[in-house]
Parts: sequence; structure tokens; C-alpha cells
Amino acid sequence: MSAPTENRSTVTEREARQVAEAARERDWHKPSFAKELFLGRFRLDLVHPHLMPGEESVRRGEEFLAKLRAFCEAEIDSARIEREARIPDEVVAGLKELGALGMKIDPKYGGLGLSQLYYNKALALVGSVSPAVGALLSAHQSIGVPQPLKMFGTEEQKDAFLPRCARTDISAFLLTEPDVGSDPARLATTAVPDGDEYVLDGVKLWTTNGVVADLLVVMARVPKSEGHKGGITAFVVEAGSEGITVEHRNAFMGLRGIENGVTRFHRVRVPAGHRIGPEGAGLKIALTTLNTGRLSLPAMCAGAGKWCLKIAREWSAEREQWGKPLALHEAVGAKISFIAATTFALEAVLDLSSQMADEDRNDIRIEAALAKLYGSEMAWRMADELVQIRGGRGYETAESLKARGERAVPAEQMLRDLRINRIFEGSTEIMHLLIAREAVDAHLAVAGDLIDPAKSLPEKAKAGAQAGVFYAKWLPKLVAGPGQLPSSYGEFRHGVDLSTHLRYIERTSRRLARATFYGMSRWQGRMETKQGFLGRIVDIGAELFAMSAACVRAERLRTRDEHGREAYQLADAFCRQARVRVEELFGRLWTNTDDLDRKVVKGVLGGAYTWLEEGIVDPSQDGPWIADATPGPSAHENARRPYGG
Repeated sequence: MSAPTENRSTVTEREARQVAEAARERDWHKPSFAKELFLGRFRLDLVHPHLMPGEESVRRGEEFLAKLRAFCEAEIDSARIEREARIPDEVVAGLKELGALGMKIDPKYGGLGLSQLYYNKALALVGSVSPAVGALLSAHQSIGVPQPLKMFGTEEQKDAFLPRCARTDISAFLLTEPDVGSDPARLATTAVPDGDEYVLDGVKLWTTNGVVADLLVVMARVPKSEGHKGGITAFVVEAGSEGITVEHRNAFMGLRGIENGVTRFHRVRVPAGHRIGPEGAGLKIALTTLNTGRLSLPAMCAGAGKWCLKIAREWSAEREQWGKPLALHEAVGAKISFIAATTFALEAVLDLSSQMADEDRNDIRIEAALAKLYGSEMAWRMADELVQIRGGRGYETAESLKARGERAVPAEQMLRDLRINRIFEGSTEIMHLLIAREAVDAHLAVAGDLIDPAKSLPEKAKAGAQAGVFYAKWLPKLVAGPGQLPSSYGEFRHGVDLSTHLRYIERTSRRLARATFYGMSRWQGRMETKQGFLGRIVDIGAELFAMSAACVRAERLRTRDEHGREAYQLADAFCRQARVRVEELFGRLWTNTDDLDRKVVKGVLGGAYTWLEEGIVDPSQDGPWIADATPGPSAHENARRPYGG
């Protein structure tokens, strides 16, 4: 028996939700294509014609990509990184020399100043040769010190830290704790004010880059006191500070080269000038940083899709079964078609979201979250299909294939490496809830008090009146629209007719909004507990967003005479595949086993089915489910290993 975990902070469900809600960006100052989509309004004008980068941005981006490609081909040995579970120091030194640490940092601080679009293209490129190197660069720039300082830092902080991040220093982001994942209300690491400093105590888990980092972004709770608002607060911390110990370098099923660890803080003194933003703003800073930071994961997922397509094409043309190439067997061909069409769509979603981030005309918090959710799920599915296409060779390691004289194709490694993306930076389940909360924001803004049990009767009456006015105007607009007119979106007819898919998106967007409204009417305050329903609502929206991006990208490529005919074919195939998935999801909104599943879960937790577990031997070794994270001095040798140190 494992000993029960002690020293857990107790936070009610309501308190946890209040902390998360307080950290949200509540205002919508700019339009959001995805938000409108969930409300039943298909605003194609927000994404079409497709936004394009400026000439100077393209020139600098392409110039860097050419240098990065040459470096990847000549200097990065993916097999060695997998075998040794480390990125060699000389590879990191080469990346620093290239300026890859400062891709998104303004040139005035020594960075390259690449756009989000080209930053993501670079991550897709480097991630294709080594996902571990991609993770190193992404964690450093997307969520590490550069991004939060760019958005919230003072000029003094930018001058002090950004030049280091651009050329020499690796950064890491420390939020998660042994007993705190996506629920920050129980954050236990503290930062106690002491004069012009804060004293940090606590333990952080899964600190990507934490083992090798020079600079850290640390989230800690400041106690409320006289002159101090308190709350979760962000700090830039020197990784070599006295009292910081990297107690363990974690090992995983994939991404074997990443430097991810457990970091303990014991009486670590941090100057008040290293605090990012005001006290209590840490969680909001983290969430805002992730609005664009999340795009790094779908970037590498899109790159993985391209690689899966290349291997599937080459292998299935070479391999013959029953007198014809493997690809010409329908069961295999369907998998290849799925990989090709989905890769096209993932790149469309990535490019559209990235360019929207660069233009800064739209609010992309939902788009970025959808890109992360959809990209991580579909890339995993594509890699799984590639392993199936490769058969036994897909399950065999690249090293073993090479040893017996065959091409060393790391398909099984790709599957292992991609699996974490469904957990990184918000698991699929958390992303469903996060996106759902934003998608129903308009409803809660007018009717939230109506379903809040803490509100008084007069407050509920006022909310009821507001809701009546809103829905009286909104609901009639969900009845009819351009999607019912055969002539709509005619500019998308060029050999292949994509207008039919855009009409479908418009009709289905209204259908999705009606379903959401019906769910709120049916469950009211219990809506937030219907995670199965909300997850399917979000998945439908993700498919519609991807379909929109695919069609818009196909038309952009056609007008630029860049494989337009083939792009239309791929967009058509993807949209038809997506429509099948959408209709299945709609069916499961109301016909599912959610209620029965809840009963079974209660039985499992209550021990009603323990007899079903008989007849096995559990190979797990004894120990607590969650490691003790009691503050105090470290009893471990410091495992920190800066590159070149």
C-alpha cells in the first residue's frame, strides 16, 4: 500500500474556479473568428482573403530558414540524441551562434525579430529532425523568459534579460508542482516579501529546460500583507541562485533529449525588480503568454504530419502486397489520404493563426487554443496510422532497422515523441474546458448571474431581463443564413467546388450555437459539469475552424499559382472527412453514455469492481502517488547542468 500524500492544501471547487476565472482575459477588444463561429456567426471576412506577411518579413524569415535547414542537416544527429537522451553541447552552441535562441526577440535586444509565422516554420523544421531540440527552443521562447517580458516586462527588465535570452542564456517556465497541475488555486510555492526582495520556498515539477536553464520564470504565491496585494505572482529568477537545487532530471517515454526536472527553492532571495507585473497578476500573465505560446506545439505537429506523409508515400509505393503497391489497397489508401488531407489542414490552421497573431487585428485566444488542441490530437492520430502502414517495421526501432540493413525510419519514436503534446501546455481535457468557457462567454455575460447559486433574487431577476433581451435578438439569427443559398461563396469554385463546404460551415455554425443554447437551457448551472457535452461542442468548433482554414488556404494558393489545383483537392478531401467526424459528434451530443459512465466511475472509486482486478500482478514499485513537496532545504545533489558549463 502507498502511503497517503500529506501536506496538501485544501481548496474548494468554487474557490478553484474563482482563481481560474479571475485570471481570464474577460474583455474582447478585437474580433475573434472562432468566438463568432461558436456563436453561430460565420465571419469569413475575418480570415479571407488570407492575410499575407510583408516582403521584409518574408525575406528575413526565408534567409534564416535556409541557414537553419543547413544546420539541421549537418549538425543535428537525431539518432544520437535519442540514444544518449541528451542534446549535445555543441548543438546548443551552434543554435546560439545562429541566433535561434532569439528568433522572436526584437533586434534592438540582439534577437532576429522573426514573425510568429516564421518562428513557427522554424520550429516545424527543427522539430522534424529532433522534437527534443524543438521543445528546447519552444520552451525557451514561447513560455520562458522572452515572451512574458515582451508582453509585461519593464524596459529595465527587457534591457537586462532579453539580450541574454537572445544569444547566450536558456530559459524555463516553472508553474507546475507535484500536487498542482492545471488547478493553480492550490499553488504552494511562496514568495514572502522581505524589504526590497522576495524569499522563495517551494518545489516545481516538470520544469522543461529547468535542468540546463540560466534564467527561470517562476510562479509563486505572495501572502497578502500590509502594502502587499498578494496572490500568484511571476518572477524572473537566476537559475544559479543560492538555494536552488535541481533535485532530479526526469525521463519520459518520448522526447528523451529534453532537460526536464524537479527544482526546489529554499530561501531563495529574488530582487523585487525581478517581479514581472504587479503582485497577483502571475496567472493572468501565464495565460496571456500562452495565447500565442501555444502555437509552437501545432507548429511541430504540422511538421510531424509532413514527415508522416513523406514516409507513408515512399514506403507504400515501395512495398508490394498481393501483386500491387501497398498504397493501392483501399484500407491503406484511406490512411494515406487522411494523413495528406490532415497535414494540409494543420498547416492551414497554423499559418492562419500565426499570421493573425502577427497582424494583431483579431483576438486569437480561442484560435490558438483550438490550434493546439486540434494539432496535438490529429498529429498523434497520423503518427499512429503511419506505424500501422509500416506494420512490424513501424513498431521496430530505427536503431534495430539500421542494424539489420534497412532504412532507419523512427516511426515508433515519432509516436512516442508526439504523445506528450496532448498533455503539454494544457491537456486535451483542460483545453476542452478552457475553450468551452470562452465559447460560452457571451451567454455567461448576460445570463451568468441567472444560474449562479450565490446571487440574490433581485440580481437573478435583473439577469433574466438582460438575457431575455439578448436571446430575443440572437436566436432568430440562428434560423437562416448564407449557407442555405446555393450561390453563396461562389469565389471558391475552381474545378473542385469548395463553396459547398463553406455553406456547410455556415449552417453548422448556427446549428452548433443552437445546440449550445439548448444545453445551457437544459442544464443551466450544471452545464459546467457536463464535460463530455462541452468537449464535443469544442471538437465540432475545431473541425469547422480547420475546414475554414483549409478552404481559405487553398484559395490563397490558387490565386498565387502555387499548387492551387492540388490544394483544392486536398481541401476538398479534408472537408469531406471532417464533415463525417462533425456529424458523428453531433449525434453523440445527445446520444452517449455520459450518465452511465458517471455511475460506473462511482462504482470503481467505491471498490465495487475490485474483483475485476484479480488475476494479475502489478509491476509498479511501492511509493507515494505524489512526492512530498514540503518546503525546506534539499537533501539531493544538484543535478543542474548548464550547456557548456
